Formats: sequence, structure tokens, C-alpha cells
Amino acid sequence: MQKHLIVVAHPVEESFTMSVTRAYVGELVRIGHDVRVHDLYRMGFDPVLSAQELTEGSDARVRMADVLIAQKDVLAADVVTVVYPLWWMAMPAMMKGYIDRVFSRGFAYDTQPGGVHGLLSGRRAVVVTVSAAPLASFVADGRWQAMQLLQDTHVFRASGFDLVGHLHFDEVGPAMPADTAFANLARVREFVRGHFASVPAA
Repeated sequence: MQKHLIVVAHPVEESFTMSVTRAYVGELVRIGHDVRVHDLYRMGFDPVLSAQELTEGSDARVRMADVLIAQKDVLAADVVTVVYPLWWMAMPAMMKGYIDRVFSRGFAYDTQPGGVHGLLSGRRAVVVTVSAAPLASFVADGRWQAMQLLQDTHVFRASGFDLVGHLHFDEVGPAMPADTAFANLARVREFVRGHFASVPAA
């Protein structure tokens, strides 16, 4: 059994992003893992980084209570998974604010001569994203590669995580056929089983 922290950011509870999260969590639980979920919108997480946090954030004494709780859950997790839609090829402001406040200097990384030193090694990370546009269009003009470099590599690998994978769902919208949605959720469960299975699939 592993401990998983799932951090999701989408304002609409019945969105496909949230359906993906529920499928991901459900499969982890089914195969016997311990799961904690931080649903940032529903829990009312404050994404705004204050001046005090920015200037004194490496000192644990000035970290806000919500950040301390979030950091405790990151430290307790074997695997941290983030789930969010791509808006303007980036994570929503809510998720970015979570990263800014929780993955702070002195907790997730430290600066040393020659670059950044990640402090969260020994843990794994998964990125799950959703977009309305087709993935092929992102790949063709380099946006996908740029997004992966800035979000997967710069955030998670730089913090010391071993990146398990990036699961992406494209062409998601109100007109998505029910059978496509069903197949996409099956992909979620297959991904979880493929990377974390401890019991045979049903």
C-alpha cells in the first residue's frame, strides 16, 4: 500500500476534470492504496501568496496554517498527483497559487550555487491534464513540449520528484460523446492499475 495525495483544481464539481479525479481516486482505493484528496476549490484554498510568505517563507514559523497542513500531506505522501484543466496552456490560477504557496523555498527546493536543489526526493508525481483543443495541434507547434518543460520538469522534477507520467485528455467539452467520456475514464483506471496495481484488475 502506498500513500497518495491528489490535488485537483476545477471550479465545476460536475466537470470532466472532477470525473477524472473521482475515477483516479476510486481505482486507487479499489486496489488498496491510502488516498487523501485536496479539492482546492471545494476546500476554499487561498491561492494568493502574501508578501510575508514570499519574503519570509523559508521560515516555518511564518507559514500559514493551510500551507502547513498542505505541506504535511505532501511529506506524508509516496505519490503526489495533480489534476487540472489547461487554460491558456497553463494550470488554473488556483493550482498555480497552490504551487506558489505550498512548494515554497525551504520546503520544496533550495537555491545553491549552480541552480536549484529539490528537497522532495524519494517521492513520485503524476500530472493529469484536460484540454478542449486536440493534442496534435499542441504538439505540432511546440506548445505541448513547452508546457511539459515549464510544468512537469520545472515544478515537479526541480522539486526532486520522480515523474511517473503525464496523462492528458484532449477535445473535452460539452459535445464530447458519452462513449468517448466512458473510454477516457477507462484510460484513467488503466493508468492507475498500470503504475500502482497491487491486486488484479476486476
